[in-house]
Amino acid sequence: MPAVLACARSSHVAESGFLEGHLTIVSLAQTEPAGAAPSKGLAENYADHPLLVLSGAGQAEIARVIADAHGNFRVALPPGAYVLDAQGRGPGRIRAKPKAFRVVSRETVRVDFDLDTGVR
Repeated sequence: MPAVLACARSSHVAESGFLEGHLTIVSLAQTEPAGAAPSKGLAENYADHPLLVLSGAGQAEIARVIADAHGNFRVALPPGAYVLDAQGRGPGRIRAKPKAFRVVSRETVRVDFDLDTGVR
């Protein structure tokens, strides 16, 4: 009698969920004095401001996300608790408020993120 091999997928392995959102970059440079030549928009600088997905405790970097040319981002993540933060945040650097969120298997959570570059 031939041997039969079986392979079963564990029901304990959860499928990924998704984080999506929009990055808004705010800068004091966006407010031009009357009569000044308009400055270039900040949309082209999204790549200069990667977002970090950190573990729920905010200690370990899980993923680095770069918004597209329109400021939108999307990333697949395993279910769990996370914190969305900006790279380079701190005194004298960009200002942003980290946002906690939870990913659920096969669902999408939306977290929009604002950061201030502090550039004059």
